[in-house]
Amino acid sequence: MTKVHTYLIRYPSASLLFVQLLGIVLYPFMGQLSQGRAIVGAFGIVVLAMSLRMVRSSPTIQWIAFTQAACILALTVAVEYEYSTLLAVLLAGMESSFYFYAAGGLIAYMMEDLRASTDELFAVGATFTLLAWAFAHAFSVCQLLLPGSFTAAVNPEAARTWVELLYLSFTVLSGVGLSDILPLKPFARALVMLEQFAGVMYIGLVVTRLVTLTVRQRSS
Repeated sequence: MTKVHTYLIRYPSASLLFVQLLGIVLYPFMGQLSQGRAIVGAFGIVVLAMSLRMVRSSPTIQWIAFTQAACILALTVAVEYEYSTLLAVLLAGMESSFYFYAAGGLIAYMMEDLRASTDELFAVGATFTLLAWAFAHAFSVCQLLLPGSFTAAVNPEAARTWVELLYLSFTVLSGVGLSDILPLKPFARALVMLEQFAGVMYIGLVVTRLVTLTVRQRSS
């Protein structure tokens, strides 16, 4: 067993964060392949499994997460077997719900004691990526139900790709702006506003608390 493997087992939040960041790098290449949608779906299942592991270590109701995961797996197979807008909406909605629940579990994990462990510090980044994925899937639902919800400088009339929606989610959640992707429909703008609020509250409450605990531990 290598030192890296041992480290990732000891700090599961680091494993989840690493895989999520790896996905950001690989998604553009996956989309260019003939079986890009299937590969993205398979990668999502890997992230799903790792997120379930984190939920198991957090003080949340585990059966809810496992039920959501089972539905996601079934819908993923169904979409690949015979695509339909209804199945795509159900899958994106279920994925969004699961990632929100997993993010809530990690936040509960970070807030359950008055000590900031190394894994909890990695959980800060892992939770951020889970929230970004959750809102990106919510944007997908919005776009499927209300075509034309989002526009961009390039091909403004086209439906936005998964990478574009994920990029929008990261920029909004981090508070750096919307860049070249803009919400047009009222519901799309409402989702963006909710993500802006979530980003501010996450940094203001969770991140600030862990930074304070870390400083307090080092000074004591």
